[in-house]
Amino acid sequence: MSRITLTGISKRFGDVVALADISLAVADGEFMVLLGPTGAGKTTLLRLVAGLERPEAGSISIGDRDATHESPASRDVSFVFQRYSLYPHLTVFENLAFPLRAPARRFPAAQIRSVVEKTAQLVRIDHKLSTPVTKLSGGEMQRVAIGRALVRRPSVYLMDEPLSSLDAKLRAELRLELKHIQRDLGATILYVTHDQTEAMTMATRIGILDRGELIQVGTAREIYENPVTAEVAARLGTPRINLIPVASLGERNLPKPAALVGARTEHIRLTSDPGGPGTVTMVEHLGNESHVHVELGGRELVCLAEPQRAIATGSRVGVTLSNFLLFDDHGRNLDAGGRVSDRSELVLA
Repeated sequence: MSRITLTGISKRFGDVVALADISLAVADGEFMVLLGPTGAGKTTLLRLVAGLERPEAGSISIGDRDATHESPASRDVSFVFQRYSLYPHLTVFENLAFPLRAPARRFPAAQIRSVVEKTAQLVRIDHKLSTPVTKLSGGEMQRVAIGRALVRRPSVYLMDEPLSSLDAKLRAELRLELKHIQRDLGATILYVTHDQTEAMTMATRIGILDRGELIQVGTAREIYENPVTAEVAARLGTPRINLIPVASLGERNLPKPAALVGARTEHIRLTSDPGGPGTVTMVEHLGNESHVHVELGGRELVCLAEPQRAIATGSRVGVTLSNFLLFDDHGRNLDAGGRVSDRSELVLA
């Protein structure tokens, strides 16, 4: 496997800035996930690494070589697309074997069969090798697409939202399998998604992209606990972080630059209080936990509660925040760049 190094990468399409001065280092054997909304520049960055697009500025290194101007075929990368991109007239075996029969490789037939069979076992599709791909389910087709990328063991694997077209159950299954495969192979993977669950469960590190800019890079825990902006804070965590304008809280002993208070659901404590400022509007029972929706001063907060706790809709509650985040009027975290400060409790009234 090889590392990937992007230095000062910029790309425009007409007047649209797709990527602006992106620098990123993906370590050898790392599972790096790029997370962001549609139009953030994720796929463009992946296509630049693959050589399908050329940057207007900056350089791309794969391993120890400068690959900025190399052709896609010379870069030794495999690309898994959002759609399966399989050959419909071929069987599973033939689809998996196709990369090994390219003119530049031409592996012996016995070696091709051995590699294909081992790869098929790895992605759990070995029982379908003689089946036409048109007879497969969506999950099976995606396993074939991933397997086809794995067969020739490239330096780098590039994956563009490969699980997004699957149902929730299949996505959960393939997330786990893909992570196991990556660990077993020691593969370097650059993976693109808009799904925070995929990013948090699979990534060694996550890169947050938005409007062509790389906003933050770190582990899932680092970004979750210490996001650089309120927008990044909202990218990770379900339900989303609660953002409360400081102006709506009355007189508080908070730093003057603070404009927003951010509180994760697990950092909000509710107390039964007939005179409390909050009113419970809805309770979602999810088995292992409950999400309690509370109306507070014209705003709705979502809080986490123990499943066995009885909280009635319409009841009044006291609300206390702990370990909260503070953001300025530009949405910047006042604690960014260091450990999240220990905050004294903030009782909302």
